[in-house]
Amino acid sequence: MDGFPDSSPRRGRGRPRDWHDKTEQNTIKSLDRAMEVFEHLSTIEGATLSEISGALDQSPATVYRILVTLESRGLVEFDGAEQLWQIGARAFVIGARYLRRTSLVERARPILRRLMEETGETANLGIGRGTEVLFVSQVETHESIRAFFPPGTLSPLHASGIGKALLARMDEAALNRFLARAHLQRFTEHTICERGALLSEMEAIRSRGYSIDDEEKTLGMRCVAAAVIDMHGEAIAGLSISGPTSRVTGERIQRFGTSVAGAARELSAAMGAVDP
Repeated sequence: MDGFPDSSPRRGRGRPRDWHDKTEQNTIKSLDRAMEVFEHLSTIEGATLSEISGALDQSPATVYRILVTLESRGLVEFDGAEQLWQIGARAFVIGARYLRRTSLVERARPILRRLMEETGETANLGIGRGTEVLFVSQVETHESIRAFFPPGTLSPLHASGIGKALLARMDEAALNRFLARAHLQRFTEHTICERGALLSEMEAIRSRGYSIDDEEKTLGMRCVAAAVIDMHGEAIAGLSISGPTSRVTGERIQRFGTSVAGAARELSAAMGAVDP
């Protein structure tokens, strides 16, 4: 002992010292093959043994052993009448456990931060509450002039970037119910308050993949937003960036829209969306 504290790096709990090494010596080939079969089955309605082995270029004997093992765990099922292998109910149970531990706000934080850094503007997360958007998280820009929507802030759906992104994901019946009960208040000369104009705006949003609040709630401020969807393809939230018109200019909106839409797809995938 020399009297100095041990400065060698400490191993992370539950991981060996070389946990980051992904070379063959640290992988289990049989498990990797099994996961390949399992993932393939999860993407199709069902397949015969020969179809699975052919699609994955694995021997039928190997694939059969994998399937029987997965079947014993309930992860796949065999339809004897049709001779088809399918994903099993146990896979849903495990997936549901993952989703139970998934927090929308926690998952969104690193994505919001990257979105802010990429665009230079304040990034927001909001969810629908009746006829309004409830802002639940925000990462502020470092600029002195910036948008500010502290958690708990409410904004009407029709006059909000996130709100309009959520409206655009509604089916016709849900949108009609919203229009029947919502008061389309005018906040600025740019607020869309007419039913026909709002429906046309929904079509434009679906076409380009993101919404734009062009000084519709507050003069001098613009917002670009996109919806976040879940495993059922339903909109559960929206991501946006907000800033002054001097920075969120017409020339930059398309670039910002691409960034916001990409961030929304990333968060959608994290929330279980199959094809965000």
